[in-house]
Amino acid sequence: MNKVLKNIFTVALVVGVSAFAKAQNDSITVRNIYTEALTKGQSYQWLDHLSNEIGSRLSGSLGAERAVTWTKAELEKAGLDKVWLQPVMVPKWIRGEAERAHIEGENARITSVPICALGGSVATKSVGLRANVVEVMGIEELKALGEENVKGKIVFYNRPMNDELIRTFQAYGGCVDQRYAGAMEAAKLGAVGVIVRSVTHSIDDYPHTGSMSYGDLPASKRIPAAAISTKGANLLSTSLKLNPELKFFYKMSCKNMGEVESYNVIGEITGSEFPNKYMVIGGHLDSWDLGDGSHDDGAGVVQSMEVLRLMKAVGYKPKHSIRVVLFMNEENGLRGGRKYAEEAKAKGEQHIFALESDSGGFTPRGFSFDTDDRNYNEVLSWKSLFEPYLIHDFTRGGSGADIGPLKTTNDGIVLAGLRPDSQRYFDHHHAANDTFDAVNKRELELGAATMTSLVYLMDNYIQKPAKLIQAPIKQ
Repeated sequence: MNKVLKNIFTVALVVGVSAFAKAQNDSITVRNIYTEALTKGQSYQWLDHLSNEIGSRLSGSLGAERAVTWTKAELEKAGLDKVWLQPVMVPKWIRGEAERAHIEGENARITSVPICALGGSVATKSVGLRANVVEVMGIEELKALGEENVKGKIVFYNRPMNDELIRTFQAYGGCVDQRYAGAMEAAKLGAVGVIVRSVTHSIDDYPHTGSMSYGDLPASKRIPAAAISTKGANLLSTSLKLNPELKFFYKMSCKNMGEVESYNVIGEITGSEFPNKYMVIGGHLDSWDLGDGSHDDGAGVVQSMEVLRLMKAVGYKPKHSIRVVLFMNEENGLRGGRKYAEEAKAKGEQHIFALESDSGGFTPRGFSFDTDDRNYNEVLSWKSLFEPYLIHDFTRGGSGADIGPLKTTNDGIVLAGLRPDSQRYFDHHHAANDTFDAVNKRELELGAATMTSLVYLMDNYIQKPAKLIQAPIKQ
């Protein structure tokens, strides 16, 4: 063998051995992370307290305030390098007394149906609202009817989630517009109220709330908007076919109370090599008020907290600064996510990676990524590390609502979202049955370990744009 070929062979052998050693080390670290999470995990105990001792955490509520205080204290106990609160102004909306609704059929027959006010809705008059009903399958069908067929009536949006779609978030996206913008569009045509079919595959008696918007409609034009359970929606639809002239009655006492101060809760482990380059892991601390918000998004909150605890427990010292951010007001305003991005921009902070957990505490399947080809191909090379833990779904797409604003202020940032099995998620989403008993301990812990493993790999192998590369600090 000549000298040139011998040198080439030697380099290739060294590189190969080095790559093998790295892969072995990564495999051992990932295994240690999963072992720690499954045998000594803290996420389920944290969620127990958050759900059962604090409860629902709607922005501006006492529950949200207590959650801020408690999570800050827990992060401090975890021994992070820094823990602090980031003030943010949030809307305060209260539901008031329990809503009431019924269908008025022939011979004054009254059938009660379960409803709940949509978040941000105005109330009915104190005596309630009673009117004829027009059923539509969406906003476009409503517009086609025109004012002459809508004025003075309650609009009933009844488009269901598409059962054919395997990815349930696609089905959710296919009909949530009628919840969010339905009242605004109906009011423009003279409707007096809106009832929306709950956005869930489940056929049950749980109405599912969620955010809605009036756009720029003046206060005098705003009409009350409520969700009706899927069983109630099916009954109302059948009743209308039998008697198109029936009346619907509902009464709500919800109220908008302006804005109050709340906080994002932030904890940090300072990077050993790149302390001024940040990676964020987060979920939203607020929840709707019907249940205790265990899946949406208590699970994401405690999993994000657990990521930093797991890193410390397995003795891993991250190269970049790792932050957990518990965002306030994702559900009805996204104020926390926007505030964090604004302050990061004002301080000149450069974020290179952000991961959000906001899809429930079910069995993890993988991640979705909003990134360039280089980083996505790097992620795909890690598949063999995740296969022993049944993590296989690595797709391009969205990430998370709260981390989305970081994309506009950090060129080249990699965004990711944890993707658990979603088939049961919308059974609980924004409903009274989003409670602690619906969360499985092992599934929750697997999600936290999966997130931690991704953060570990990103910390070591993320491909940064040239202008974001920073020389390591000297120890």
